[in-house]
Amino acid sequence: MNLTSSCLSRLTMPAIGLGTLAIDGREAVTIAIQSALKLGYRRIDCAPVYFNEHLIGDVLAEEFQHGRLNRDEVYLTSKLACPFHQREHVELALRKTLSDLRVDYLDLYLIHWPVAWQPMLQALDTTKRGYENEDIDSSLNGKLIDPSVSVHDTWAGMEGLVDKGLVKQIGVSNFPVILLHELMTKSRIPPAVNQVELHPYLQQPKLLKYCRKRGVHVQAYSPLGTPGLKEEGEPNLLEDPLLSQIAAAHGASVAQICIAWALQQGTSVVAKSASPKHQKENMVNVDGYPTITLSDKEITEIESLDRGYRFFRPDDWWDELAMAVFD
Repeated sequence: MNLTSSCLSRLTMPAIGLGTLAIDGREAVTIAIQSALKLGYRRIDCAPVYFNEHLIGDVLAEEFQHGRLNRDEVYLTSKLACPFHQREHVELALRKTLSDLRVDYLDLYLIHWPVAWQPMLQALDTTKRGYENEDIDSSLNGKLIDPSVSVHDTWAGMEGLVDKGLVKQIGVSNFPVILLHELMTKSRIPPAVNQVELHPYLQQPKLLKYCRKRGVHVQAYSPLGTPGLKEEGEPNLLEDPLLSQIAAAHGASVAQICIAWALQQGTSVVAKSASPKHQKENMVNVDGYPTITLSDKEITEIESLDRGYRFFRPDDWWDELAMAVFD
């Protein structure tokens, strides 16, 4: 199943993508990527702050070199990390990602978070694979945030990547409506995608409505509520009684219901799993895999589950910012 949109004809990509957050170590990455590709995944979602792009690149290079897949058969997404938001640093960061992934271009490049940090240019060494440490993912509780960097300057750097043919499409991630609207007031190339946390406990209807009106495709990450990363005491989406009831009626798992629900909202999905079993389970409404269509009644019932609950809460990470990014 490919995602096509009448309001976004410029974007065509597989509706189900493999998330790679927290897949650590060469062996785990190799198993995860190889099994996903064998199962039919053709979209891989990456980011420098997952600290495994160089490992993913090695697996992909082997697939391409042995002719099992061509580069144009795999839709690759990566993201601009917060320390590289200054306009003149955007291309440097992208070239580091291209080097680590061992490819010449990306299909989609996103601004990972709408907050700039002070530069860490020493990390962008393309003569080395990966990163020596995880400094690029630490803002020191917000102390490294640089409020002087304009999102418009960052976006101009992103647009330059398209002009040079280094990326096919550009977009954003974790942008609320107000920041997305501000960005679009001056963008020469509008964002193709806004990748956000989206699941039955965080449905974001106003964001979805705005993006539909403006032709920005919404991509859902954590569609299952981050079962492998959940903190103690947090709600468990996969054990929700209503979703379990709906899943039983369809002879499906709750995970499959969550993905089917996301697809019926018109979004695409990034589903992280290192397990071949769960990767296969997550392939909902894809040719050769189970088709699940929720009734209008079921969709309405799921709407009642929305509690605005975020499993990823950057406002907690960036306490020194002294403002709420999402509220």
